[in-house]
Amino acid sequence: MIWLEALSYLVTILGLPFALGVFLFEQRRRREVEEDGLHRMLSAEYDNFLRLLLEHADLSVFRRSRPDRELDEEQIERRQILFTLLIALFEKAYIILYDERMRDETRRLWLSWEDDMREWLRRDDFRRALPKLLVGEDDRFSVHIRRLAEEEGAHRASTPA
Repeated sequence: MIWLEALSYLVTILGLPFALGVFLFEQRRRREVEEDGLHRMLSAEYDNFLRLLLEHADLSVFRRSRPDRELDEEQIERRQILFTLLIALFEKAYIILYDERMRDETRRLWLSWEDDMREWLRRDDFRRALPKLLVGEDDRFSVHIRRLAEEEGAHRASTPA
């Protein structure tokens, strides 16, 4: 009988930490799978956005500098709608992925989104539209993207044409 009691103590002493370790490992793995799924969903949404740009090629959204005077009112409105969709997607990515203390893998995913944001913020028309686009958006996201816009504007100003 004593050996059964000793065995139960041994199981408790070794089994409890092992079970806790397995639980924590599974929780971390579940979080990683969830983050990966969210990133894939966001990437699919961005791909859909790029397809929309292709469908509206007449707006020349991929061209770096097409003055508004070359677009009619309807085209300017459609471009504004596309920019609104894009800022909503960027905000969603920010809310889902951004965290001051993010893991390295999450930081890698986030930085790819930030690269996309910076690419769009190098466009004069997108930067000009930004104040209107940010009305009603998440405050922290707005602060973050405005900071990126300032950095990109300063970078453009210091880079010779």
